[in-house]
Amino acid sequence: MSDLRDAAMSSKAWPFEEARALLKRVEASGKKEVLFETGYGPSGLPHIGTFGEVLRTTMIRRAFEVISDIPTRLICFSDDLDGMRKVPGNVPNQDMLAEHMHKPLTSVPDPFGTHESFGHHNNAMLRRFLDTFGFEYEFYSAREFYRSGQFDEVLKRAVERYDEVMKVMLKSLREERQQTYSIFLPIHPETGRVLYVPMKSVDAENHTITFDDEDGREWTLPVTGGNVKLQWKPDFGARWAALDVDFEMYGKEHATNTAIYDRICEILGGTKPNHFSYELFLDEQGQKISKSSGNGVSIDEWLTYASTESLSYFMYLKPKTAKRLHWDVIPKMVDEYHQQLRAYATQDSAGRVNNPVFHIHGHNVPASTMVVPFAMLLNLAAVSGAQDKDKLWGFIQRYAPDASPEGNPDLDQAAGFAIRYFNDFVKPTRTFRLPTDQERAALEDLVACLKDEQTALAAIAKKNAAAGTPDEALPQVNWADEEFLQSIVFAVGKNHGFEPLRAWFSCLYEVLLGASQGPRFGGFIALYGIEESIALIESGLRGELAA
Repeated sequence: MSDLRDAAMSSKAWPFEEARALLKRVEASGKKEVLFETGYGPSGLPHIGTFGEVLRTTMIRRAFEVISDIPTRLICFSDDLDGMRKVPGNVPNQDMLAEHMHKPLTSVPDPFGTHESFGHHNNAMLRRFLDTFGFEYEFYSAREFYRSGQFDEVLKRAVERYDEVMKVMLKSLREERQQTYSIFLPIHPETGRVLYVPMKSVDAENHTITFDDEDGREWTLPVTGGNVKLQWKPDFGARWAALDVDFEMYGKEHATNTAIYDRICEILGGTKPNHFSYELFLDEQGQKISKSSGNGVSIDEWLTYASTESLSYFMYLKPKTAKRLHWDVIPKMVDEYHQQLRAYATQDSAGRVNNPVFHIHGHNVPASTMVVPFAMLLNLAAVSGAQDKDKLWGFIQRYAPDASPEGNPDLDQAAGFAIRYFNDFVKPTRTFRLPTDQERAALEDLVACLKDEQTALAAIAKKNAAAGTPDEALPQVNWADEEFLQSIVFAVGKNHGFEPLRAWFSCLYEVLLGASQGPRFGGFIALYGIEESIALIESGLRGELAA
């Protein structure tokens, strides 16, 4: 453990960089506990960015626990007292929802009919998602936080220091907005709507506000007991002060408001926390993903085609860089995750604390049982026509006789995912073509090499001679060895003058797999089988695949 802690103190992995900065803060304050917070606005169904925020915060929390023995907590805070300002486009019963505009989300009926309110429904979805990944967290509801009295002292302070907080906020607003703005949003005693109205008076002694509602009637309400909520920017800083938050991360859209959050926190008697601003996720068109429009990939959708760990791996990578979050990233993330698992087993402490899988699993990093890459499974599903993973296992066990669904659970799970992913995303987009004359001659030569070992060795020798290395030893013939098979494929491409050589591999992918990219072809032949690969190539030569 001491070696790991020493390595962590110099690690360049971003969770450790944030953890070390947080440790300095906590040691300076003398606090005996570290509080991490994540915020969530349940105005729509939780999306993958919400999950990423909790995951990344957990990664920093885990890193902190490596370098310090100070206890930590994580609060996931839902702003479910926020008024519903628009009806999300991806939920049922939208006409019904429209009748409850501007009511707190926890007062809007659930359009799905399963929970007490729309806010309760979305909170339950968020918690289910978080529980799926085994996060350790405490869930806080703004509705309960305001009503229970936990927020009362800070709300009273906000009344007493109203002018000071308003001064901070007014600097950030356009002139016309300044005329009607108040940090307090009353909840109408009769309609239950969240009101955006100016204050007629703010009573610092009695901790009340007075305002006219939309019909011109005057009301006076205490700021405590859930009668009002704070506007979202003051709410950020007030929450930090009330909970004594040490760390919170948020998307870059909040970054310009950080100084406002910090100053309000300080005015209300708190100490501003450490923060981390991450870049946004983009959909296929490069647009920001949104929980109300439902673009991008959802958590449930990702988990339909790949493991939870592959999603965690995606979230770990370059949080300060905007990333496309579309279907085509999934296979790459699965294979890269397993590459890192295999590397972890051979690394020392310094290597391990910089490996993404440490930040996904902590001290309990599993061994990878993926003896066939996910991308290869997709290609196998393509050429075999398999509709269930049992058929894929027939090929897998010929390639890796010691593998089994029981002994290789990662691979067994991935085989099922691969068939589903191929049918939904790869199969509809495949486009085969006929080979050119040059490609046809090369494919015919490849078939001849796969049928006869002397022809194969002659092709390799010819490639060596052309490269000026005629004395280079020929490989041992082993039709089950993907390296031997790859040397045949490589030699055929060279002998037929493909420049650059990737044009030869593009031919194999486009003519035989209907794709612009593909696997290491020697490994594909080893997995699919010699006879099966010969039949595939001959089918491509006859034009049957393109037809």
